[in-house]
Amino acid sequence: MAEDTTASVIPLHQVPPKKKARTSAQRGKPRQPRKPRKPKAAAPPPDDDAPASETLIPADFLSTDLVVAETPTAPPARVQALEPISEPALRSSRRQLFAPVLLSIAALALAGVGITMNGWFARSLGSSDIAGWLFLAVGVAADVVALVMPACAAGLWHAGHRATALVGWAVWVMTFVFALTAGIGFASTNISDTTLARASRTTPAVAVAQAALGDAMTARDRECKGGVGKFCREREAAVAERRQAVDTAMHSVEQTADPQTDAAIRVVAWVSRGVLQPTSNDFAMLRLVLLALLPQIGGILLLVGRRA
Repeated sequence: MAEDTTASVIPLHQVPPKKKARTSAQRGKPRQPRKPRKPKAAAPPPDDDAPASETLIPADFLSTDLVVAETPTAPPARVQALEPISEPALRSSRRQLFAPVLLSIAALALAGVGITMNGWFARSLGSSDIAGWLFLAVGVAADVVALVMPACAAGLWHAGHRATALVGWAVWVMTFVFALTAGIGFASTNISDTTLARASRTTPAVAVAQAALGDAMTARDRECKGGVGKFCREREAAVAERRQAVDTAMHSVEQTADPQTDAAIRVVAWVSRGVLQPTSNDFAMLRLVLLALLPQIGGILLLVGRRA
């Protein structure tokens, strides 16, 4: 017959039975004296034939290790105190925030001015209205390409499309040169027209010189009507003198027609202690290049503003 390996489950902690409440009848009974306890009999010697207690417990149960999984408790998070931001650091962060925004705004403003300038000059080249509008479209499109191409080409270069980026930069160079020539034409046309208009104006000094010249010519004609004589030659000399006075007055007006050039020449000569003596033509060319170049660098400024 097979051995019974089923172990009886014995609770480790036995709950003592609750004592029943004693009734009134039981309470009234007198207490009987306790009987003396009998000494406990000695435990019988173990019987070799009796099955041991270990044989009553399955071997699998004895070999199984009861592991109590303890849930690890995470250490309390350290709350780091926020350090107050210093005033120089706050100013630096504000500067880093506003500088790219202001640079982008300036780039868009210059781009708008350049598109307007080049569109106006391109339209003025047309011999008819249709040709003028076509030139206007070409000028505006070229300026837009010159504005957005640097950022696109730089993005393609960083993305690894080197060949496409080089093509984009080549297109930008062509549109930039076209826009630069249009800007030079716009600036030179308007500056020359303004200068001529200022130079041809009549000032009180010019009016006085012209009136004196007219009187001298009238006197000369009257004296020289009967023939060339002593008084006729004197009137001729007076007319030449009055004409020279008119030329001097007109030259002074021409100099004041472009006061920026004259002031710049004097400033450069003063700063360099007379070492540099630029002419009015030198400064006029420098101003022309800057007026044509600055409105065309909007695309470069946008690229710098995005990287900042």
